[in-house]
Formats: sequence, C-alpha cells, structure tokens
Amino acid sequence: MSNPVRPPAIPGLHPSIQVQYRMTKHPPSSDIITFGPPAEKDRRKAMVKLLRECPIPEHELMLNIGLFLTPQTLSRVLFMDFLYQQIIDVQGVVMEFGCRWGQNMSLFSSLRGIYEPFNRLRKIIGFDTFQGFPSVTAQDGETVSQGGYATTPKYDSYLNQVLHLQEQESPLEHIKKFDIIQGDATKTVPEYLSRQPETIVALGYFDFDLYSPTKTCLEAVRGHLTRGSVLGFDEVNDDAMPGETIALKEVLGLDKYSVRRYRYNSRTSYLVIE
Repeated sequence: MSNPVRPPAIPGLHPSIQVQYRMTKHPPSSDIITFGPPAEKDRRKAMVKLLRECPIPEHELMLNIGLFLTPQTLSRVLFMDFLYQQIIDVQGVVMEFGCRWGQNMSLFSSLRGIYEPFNRLRKIIGFDTFQGFPSVTAQDGETVSQGGYATTPKYDSYLNQVLHLQEQESPLEHIKKFDIIQGDATKTVPEYLSRQPETIVALGYFDFDLYSPTKTCLEAVRGHLTRGSVLGFDEVNDDAMPGETIALKEVLGLDKYSVRRYRYNSRTSYLVIE
C-alpha cells in the first residue's frame, strides 16, 4: 500500500494547527459571500501570493503590513476605530458576537492601547463557535447554510496566542484583559453574564449573520447596556443576510433608535443607546 500524499504546509498556521487542519475533512468555509466584480477573486489571490512571497525582512514585515490593505479592509479598520472612539468616556467592556478569525478583537486591543492604555476594566470578550453556523432558520434567507464560516480546528488556541502577544505591546501587560469564549453563543453569552453580573457593555459588535443568536444575545445584553453604549452591526439592512435586521427589529425596535451607517463602509451600521 502506498503512503498517502501529505498536503502541503499552509502558510501562516501554527505547526500544531497544521496537523489538525490536515486531519479534518472540512477545511474553513471558502464560500463566503462577496459582492465584488468577477476579477476581484483573482486579484486578491495574486495579492495573497505576493504577501506570502514578500521579500521584506521578517523583522520589518509587521511594520509594513499596511502594504497589503485594500480600501475595503481599511474602511473596516476605520469603522472599528470610529466605534471605539464613541465609548472612551463610557464605562464597560467590549463584546464581539461572532469574532471568527479575531481581527476585530485584535484591533480593539490595539485601540485600547492607543486611547486608554491604563484602563484595565476595558476587557475585550469574543464569542464564537469556531466551527461555523450551528444552525440556520427561515429568517436567515437562502444564502447561508449550517457549518458556514468555520475556522481551522483549534483556531481559538491560535487566536489566544496572538491576542496575548498583542496585549504585551501596551501598558498593564501583566493583567489579562481579553477572553475568548468558544461555543454556542445562545448559551455562552447568558452564562457569561450570569457569572459576571457586574458587566456593563460599552460596545457590542454583532457579526453572527444569523437571526437566532443575534436575537438571543441582544436580549441577554439589553440589561447590561447604559446610556452611551454602542451597538455595531455587520449585516443590518442586508437582504443577503436578513436575520440580523429581523432580530434587531424584534428586540430593540427600529423606531426607537437611529440606525446609522458608517459613511466609508456601506455594509456596517451602529446605534447609540440614549
């Protein structure tokens, strides 16, 4: 019997995760929803190839990572900065509902280090299954399916390493100020708030894409919001993923808050509790 062919190494993955990735029959979902022109996929693929082959010396690569930012990605970074600036004078934690690869958590950590480096109470908590959508409902439309938007196996462990190092770049690095909560958020968010009843949510960012977890978590955090709290949304008013808007409408009501868009990114929205 011939030996099986070993898949090539996947650039950017920790060695321990490489092994887990090879063992799984279900790699991360590649059917993410995009709205760019047909040529975008090939163009992005070429950019990724250039990133992997980057000749910049290793010790300078992180200093020049902006070389690979597209306008679309940069606009999302600016949106996270905009949201964070709204809560600097508001007491409370930052929660992300559906953190997936953890980019926003990392951005929030960096923004805390810039705007309020000594605020040990500005904890950043991310919730995700890391295994894709656990289920979908009729309210979610026809473009999403169970298991979509999964990560590589044990990615939460990899993300923990990244966020730990990120936290070391700012003051009070000896105090851990982030949590990654894996599991079904319809259970883990209420459980977290039950364990930590003192929690005030200054910023909650919703990126579940789905009706059921968005509704359950909006209901769970509602009593932990204060005047000035900000809620951000990734898919409000998006007919590709209608469940998020339906959940917002049922829990908070569209007539009670001004749902605003960020002028430099058409898909993202936010509201302020007043």
